[in-house]
Amino acid sequence: MKKLAFAALAACLAGAPALAEEVTLRGVSAFAGGTTFSRPFEAFVAHVNEIGKGVVQIDYVGGPEAVPPFELGNAVSGGVVDIANDTSAFYTNLVPTGDALHLATNTVQEQRANGCFDKIDAIHQEQMNAKFLARTGDNVAFHLYLTKPIEGPDLSGLTIRTTPVYRAMFEALGATLVRTAPGEVYTALERGAIDGYGWPLQGVMDLGWDEQTKYRVDPGFYQVDVNILVNLDRWNGISDEARAVLQQAAEWVEAKNAENIAINAEEASKQAGAGIEVITFSPEDQAKWLATSQEAGWAGVAAVDAAIAADLKACLVE
Repeated sequence: MKKLAFAALAACLAGAPALAEEVTLRGVSAFAGGTTFSRPFEAFVAHVNEIGKGVVQIDYVGGPEAVPPFELGNAVSGGVVDIANDTSAFYTNLVPTGDALHLATNTVQEQRANGCFDKIDAIHQEQMNAKFLARTGDNVAFHLYLTKPIEGPDLSGLTIRTTPVYRAMFEALGATLVRTAPGEVYTALERGAIDGYGWPLQGVMDLGWDEQTKYRVDPGFYQVDVNILVNLDRWNGISDEARAVLQQAAEWVEAKNAENIAINAEEASKQAGAGIEVITFSPEDQAKWLATSQEAGWAGVAAVDAAIAADLKACLVE
């Protein structure tokens, strides 16, 4: 009887699903901890660690002090980092058509609904070995910030710090471009090595750049994309339950993009209080400014891959 009982127990255990061990992912942000474009990721990490107890946790290692911003894409692609908070401008070496993401005029929720999100995910998986999990930054436009005034969209004679985000636009408008990491911008402004920089409406105050900035050009252009990426091998290796937790947290943090509208108003008020004056062009020059941003931006993506550019433009610009 005992032998039969043990045999029955063994059969039950063999047929029962094994309890998956809690998995821990190493996470890094391309932006300094506590700053504007790292805070959504930090909130995402906290949310995952709350709802994913016993299933999946994220060990937030840090920001640029852990992995330099322009190397983070390689780190998540190669599995040195499991999950990263990064902007496509910092990993164009891996996803050259990633510049299309900031040209979007719709929200990430609309991109999920119209199938564009899946296309972007497929590109990242194929070219970067990364799962495109979430996008933050919707409703936050980029601006040109300057140490000297201008009267129109002609940027000839100005040296501007750039990233791939607005390189094509600023080149088309005549600027001389310099690429530096965010941590080097303050010193470059202080020394007069650059006359200005492109940056979103949010985040200037976090970095102290307002101390060296005199003007902001309105209107803004493009839309911020800061993306949460998971090494694809790691993603495929975790349980369905763990992936479900991460997916739920992704949509949770994307819903918080709506808060950016109110944050933008607060940030503009703070910049005015810090003495940053707004340069507003004539209606004709505004039209040229915005048209050049889109035309030059999409031309740059098309020069890399015309088919992908056309496919993404059809679902990112509505």
